[in-house]
Amino acid sequence: MFLNRKARWIVIGLGNPGQEYERTRHNIGAMVVAQLAKRSGKKLTSHKSRANLAEYKLETGDSISVATLRSYMNESGGPTKSLIDFYKSSNDHLIVIHDELDIPFEAIRLKQGGGDNGHNGLKSITKVLGPDYFRLRMGIGRPMGNQDPADFVLKPFSSGERKNLELFIDMGADAVEALIVNGLERAQADFNS
Repeated sequence: MFLNRKARWIVIGLGNPGQEYERTRHNIGAMVVAQLAKRSGKKLTSHKSRANLAEYKLETGDSISVATLRSYMNESGGPTKSLIDFYKSSNDHLIVIHDELDIPFEAIRLKQGGGDNGHNGLKSITKVLGPDYFRLRMGIGRPMGNQDPADFVLKPFSSGERKNLELFIDMGADAVEALIVNGLERAQADFNS
């Protein structure tokens, strides 16, 4: 797939706003975006699209806007569409980073398109934009026993998981950059574990 270096990439890290959700499993996407902003030396600042945003360029010349949304997960579609419209971008330059229950903790999967698998953030975005955008699925695993998955995703990572969390977040940031620079197929070969 030929990548248009002049088009701006929009990278959305899904999560819920508020300090109580900051380090929960459901906010892994927002954590990866924070890491991307930190790497670039930029700070996420308030944007009129109901997002916190940082803009920068990779060494390859690719322009990127990374964002966390100031809306709850199930309302992600509106702010995402606002960013796409603001930058006159399109789904083929949109990457959404989200938590994924059906992948073990520390595993990553990159793909384009597909269903929402019950994820309310993806459901909201797909309802507004359709399904054909890139996804970085960050594995959080399923809860043990009878714990409700909806409760599980809103809990902080376990102490065992926290030992490797920063490395996992860094790997997610690497995967985003690889997708932008090298295209989906090569990034999948390098990161889909």
